[in-house]
Amino acid sequence: MRAFFDIDTQIDFVYPAGALYARGAERVLPAVAELNRYAAARGIRLFSTTCAHPEDAAEFRVWPPHCVAGTAGQRKPAFTLLPNRVIVPNIPLSAAPPEAEQILLEKNDLDLFTNPNVEPLLDTFGVDECFVYGVFTEYCVKCAIMGLLARGRKVSLVFDATAHLSVAEGDGVLREFVESGGYITSVSQVTL
Repeated sequence: MRAFFDIDTQIDFVYPAGALYARGAERVLPAVAELNRYAAARGIRLFSTTCAHPEDAAEFRVWPPHCVAGTAGQRKPAFTLLPNRVIVPNIPLSAAPPEAEQILLEKNDLDLFTNPNVEPLLDTFGVDECFVYGVFTEYCVKCAIMGLLARGRKVSLVFDATAHLSVAEGDGVLREFVESGGYITSVSQVTL
């Protein structure tokens, strides 16, 4: 089964007033919204990750505080959200979340797989083909694409719906990803 992965497209990362904004990151938002709507219209599973940090997150020793749970900066832009969505917290669930068009996976780390519910959800839904996009290539997107590959899934990165902090580092991640068996695609190719 195909699934789309919208990685960390949150206000603190993609808008100039955000705590960890990267210049030009907002350019990916229309493509992200298009892909998310496309997934909903075709019944494709959509996983959207969100950093949801406590105020004393260990990450804040490296990065300025950002995406603190419950703040405006932690939210995703409204036009990238689907009406029927569910939040999966970063704690083990005793039961599967209710059915929804968009599954918001909270995390307190760069890697989406630190949420203990991710692997069971992917297995439950039979996800074997993944299309990944979002921010930032060198960090959370890299964790997603390389983590999905390491778990035996076919993975495509939608390059024109993904932003880097550093072009050189982002390009290095893309080379490593392709050399590891990943694919690069575009919004127009995915939505044909």
